[in-house]
Amino acid sequence: MNIVVCVKYVPDAQAERTFNASDNTTDRENVDGLLSELDEYAVEEALKIVEAGEGEVTVLTVGPDQAADAIKKALQMGADKGVHVNDAAIHGSDAVATSLVLAEAIKKLGDVDLVITGMASTDGTMGVVPTMLAERLGLPAVTFASELTVDGGAGGTATIRRDGDASTQTITATLPALVSVTDQINEPRYPSFKGIMAAKKKPVETWALSDLGVDASQVGLDAAWTKVSSFDARPPRTQGEIVNDEGDGGSKLAAFLSERKFV
Repeated sequence: MNIVVCVKYVPDAQAERTFNASDNTTDRENVDGLLSELDEYAVEEALKIVEAGEGEVTVLTVGPDQAADAIKKALQMGADKGVHVNDAAIHGSDAVATSLVLAEAIKKLGDVDLVITGMASTDGTMGVVPTMLAERLGLPAVTFASELTVDGGAGGTATIRRDGDASTQTITATLPALVSVTDQINEPRYPSFKGIMAAKKKPVETWALSDLGVDASQVGLDAAWTKVSSFDARPPRTQGEIVNDEGDGGSKLAAFLSERKFV
């Protein structure tokens, strides 16, 4: 079974994240980054499927030079090979353009039985790319999987359990299909020393937009459907106000909350 896992390199949530003053896009170069935590569950699930049968796992990412670190982490976990779509024209792309680039890359990879993604990226948290990607590929999309069972035989299927607030759904799709997984589906493994060493010898291809037949006018900030119009730095924290309770502490607290429209 050939599985493609789409992953994203995102700014570290613990770092001081900001925007580029020149074009109001997320600064991805002057901040530490890593493989999106939610994508680790997608990588783990793909590895479990292959380990239970046979096949290979290809990790696909779109991003600048540093995005290679996301592929590196997935290879250390056990993925077989990686593909990095890296082109300056992609800078500023929105979800629509990102799904286009991912779709064309997957088509270039050839026969794919299953595409797995995380439920969302930890920087954008939109969660729309998996469904957009499935639409572009003409694949059934079964999303927000808390459990995944794959029958990879002739006429194979992918069956998921989706846990909602009021009900649990069981959904089955014929392969090839796209599945997005939640952080409830498994416990991602840590790369072992053996895995870290083995990753150094695994193949990673780097493709540009021209390799995918995608015109630069279809991606990037100029083609984005949404843009950040302005931003302001978070103001520094100020010293809190100390209220001495002289029998009217409750009234002072209520007035404080009401003034700030909390109540």
